[in-house]
Amino acid sequence: MLDHITETFSTINRGFDSTFQAGRMSLGLVAPIAAYPDCPVPDMAGHIARVQQAEALGFRAIWLRDVPFNVASFGDAGQGYDPFTYLGFLAGQTTQIALGVASLVLPLRHPAHVAKAAASVDVLSQGRLILGVASGDRPDEYPAMNIDFDGRAAAMRDAVAYIRAMAHPSPRIHNRFGQIDGAIQGPMEMLPRPHAARLPLLITGSSRQSPDWIARNGDGWITYPRPALAQAQAINQWRMELTAAQEPLKPVLQPLYVDLADDPDEGPTPIHLGLRTGHRYLTSYLKDLEAAGVNHVALNLRFNRTPIDQTLDRLARDVLPYFH
Repeated sequence: MLDHITETFSTINRGFDSTFQAGRMSLGLVAPIAAYPDCPVPDMAGHIARVQQAEALGFRAIWLRDVPFNVASFGDAGQGYDPFTYLGFLAGQTTQIALGVASLVLPLRHPAHVAKAAASVDVLSQGRLILGVASGDRPDEYPAMNIDFDGRAAAMRDAVAYIRAMAHPSPRIHNRFGQIDGAIQGPMEMLPRPHAARLPLLITGSSRQSPDWIARNGDGWITYPRPALAQAQAINQWRMELTAAQEPLKPVLQPLYVDLADDPDEGPTPIHLGLRTGHRYLTSYLKDLEAAGVNHVALNLRFNRTPIDQTLDRLARDVLPYFH
């Protein structure tokens, strides 16, 4: 380890700081907080009340997805609403819970719009936005927007550079998305600027980038569910990349589909990207992930069989106290 790399995370904004703590795990929820195992489109009835319930129970973050089209082969329309429209609405309906996107498909959006919308949500929520970004993996969406699917890796890099530049009062940018240069055009800035110094920006998976680029350009890493030992190995590699790039310690987030069984002692049964189990094994499994270096788990209740309100109360009573 380099001398300047300490066992703490950088302070960025209120949402990032409350969600990620080095050596600890917190728990969040994926929106919609609903069960819809047999249909790609969820029933959004009562969705705001459930987010408010999650906040009151002590979950640290609510996570939205960027799903422009209901693509049959993908099989999940997410929350249905545009993520920034929904984030703005949630900002006015909550006060403490972090508001996250996991993840925005950057090549499908102009980064000027992303930077302005994200900064707006961050300011309106008083610094609670966490922006996850990705290159995208659904090829049907790209021709629908007349965007080159095979060029998404380079577009991702240019979009990140553009968003980072827009946080400055006198941005300079020259890439495929536009040119801004105050020395030539005169003073020009994007408002609002983020609530703090910058937006917390997390990179999802590989996003078709090199490990070094991810280590240098992300404020954290969103990875996919793996067995605890395999996850520990992946996180160790991530930390080695941070060290090689002379970057500070940065957090790791992963999603997990959960079907919480009524029997607290029921053992695990695999489901899509997760497991069905009672709360005792779930707590033990999450503790193993915490020991592996995962700093936040976003629980997805899409395949849950018991009533969602009841499941939230049981998670808050039986699991959440171990991860505060």
